[in-house]
Amino acid sequence: MTGYGKAEALLSSGTLTLEIRTLNGKSADINIKTSLLPKDKELEVRKLLADKLIRGTIDLYVTFEPAAGNGAHSINEAAFREYMASTVAALGTPADPATLAAAILRLPDVVDARKADVIGPDEWPLVADALDRALAQLMDYRATEGVALYKDVTTRVKGILSLYDGVEALEGERIQTVREKLSKAIEELAAKPSPERFEQEMIFYLEKYDINEEKVRLRQHCKYFMETIDQEPYPGKKLGFILQEMGREINTTGSKANHAGIQQLVVRMKDELEKVREQSMNIL
Repeated sequence: MTGYGKAEALLSSGTLTLEIRTLNGKSADINIKTSLLPKDKELEVRKLLADKLIRGTIDLYVTFEPAAGNGAHSINEAAFREYMASTVAALGTPADPATLAAAILRLPDVVDARKADVIGPDEWPLVADALDRALAQLMDYRATEGVALYKDVTTRVKGILSLYDGVEALEGERIQTVREKLSKAIEELAAKPSPERFEQEMIFYLEKYDINEEKVRLRQHCKYFMETIDQEPYPGKKLGFILQEMGREINTTGSKANHAGIQQLVVRMKDELEKVREQSMNIL
């Protein structure tokens, strides 16, 4: 959801610059950081931003540069004179009035006090067109980033499946390890169970640590992830839920592993999953 777009509108009084910046967010949090837009157009602008950008923290900045010869009209003379009188009363008449005047021009409400009126009714179509162009640029930015995101997250999900193939390859070794541990524990107890009893305990032990269900569910979640990112127009939130389920199966596999090699693969799967989760937050 990260993006940036910028466009300009050439008005009769000067140049209006619109900038739109977006960051990750669960909903459309729109901030119009300007007093230049006409009040009766603000709702229209908010709706346009929400409809086009869907989600994210959305900041709209609007700045104005007056045309040559129009700068004097943006000075609030009353405020300027008040600041000047107060300064002279407090400090006396300065040796260099020009320096004082330049300093006062930088004070609040002195310059650009009438900027709210720079957009006349007849000029709104120019502003609306600039807003559309800024949005189009931002959408292109998002689309370019989306291609890279898609490649990254899908590659990592496939990597998780590949790592789980490694878990399956160690299953036979794990069963043998469990059998050896159980045999050693019985020997230390100086117990001599019958072969039938030993096999019963072995079956119970293996069933307790069986990861077949986790394996099937994780593969199904990965498949659902790929289908969702390919088919849904705005899959971001759903992908987050799917990743939660994938994490659950990976964690359960780790708790049942009872094998150093499988534990190492689980750690790598968790690392890949966390990277997918971070990237998916930037998917609409």
